[in-house]
Amino acid sequence: MDHIQTDVSDQALVTAIRANLCDFFRHLSRRDPEEHFENGSFTRWYSPLPHPWFNGILCSNPPAEGDESFIMDSIQYFREKEVGVFTWWLEPHVQASDWKSALSKHGFGFADDTPGMAVDLREMNESTPSIDGFEIRDVRDEESMRTWANVFIQGYGLPPDWESLTFDLWLSLGLDLPLSNYLGYWNGEPVSTSSLFLGGGAAGIYCVSTVPEARGKGIGAALTLRPLVEAREMGYRVGVLQSSEMGFGVYKRLGFRHLCQIENFYLALH
Repeated sequence: MDHIQTDVSDQALVTAIRANLCDFFRHLSRRDPEEHFENGSFTRWYSPLPHPWFNGILCSNPPAEGDESFIMDSIQYFREKEVGVFTWWLEPHVQASDWKSALSKHGFGFADDTPGMAVDLREMNESTPSIDGFEIRDVRDEESMRTWANVFIQGYGLPPDWESLTFDLWLSLGLDLPLSNYLGYWNGEPVSTSSLFLGGGAAGIYCVSTVPEARGKGIGAALTLRPLVEAREMGYRVGVLQSSEMGFGVYKRLGFRHLCQIENFYLALH
């Protein structure tokens, strides 16, 4: 278990939001020993999933002499992997302004359009309405993981050919902590997903999705609340997430507060 964050001041929560995401990226980078790259300054990860967040670099320090060659090598690395867009992330103590000049001359853009949210797990609103015919199951084997990937793709409206890539990627990340996954069933049919990642001292919620025909019933809230309650029982104090536009109101009703914007640089290679 990582060091648990107990400070619930706003600044500490902002740090926890970013630290959890950074640890998730480290977890991604370590899934494939052949592609794993990690030193004292950078962590790099690659996956066949063609989403910018799943191909990227995490930077632990401001720019230093010699980093220019790493930037150019990484651009070439992702180009050879035929990655369309990759992202460049910063540890919580590193400022975007530190890297703007070094990256912009290589054509990197900057994004900060994703809300970062956090909640004190002792202050959550747990009075969500009951849903007839609804249950949540843990994903503990390959069969349920395959179902999870199918529902996740439907819920996010992603291309169908991403399903097998998502299954392979998520299976490679393991079926137990620090990353655990959940499936919501409504009247016996799988309709919703979520994931819990323990890192950066906080309980991070990822991959909350609900298929269109099951929305508006509180299912997404239930799939968010269940992992957080489990994390609290393990001693965690802080819950964090990156919100979609659709989920923002749901998370606010659970007690999450919008405390920052998630920042990253990105580079389109073709």
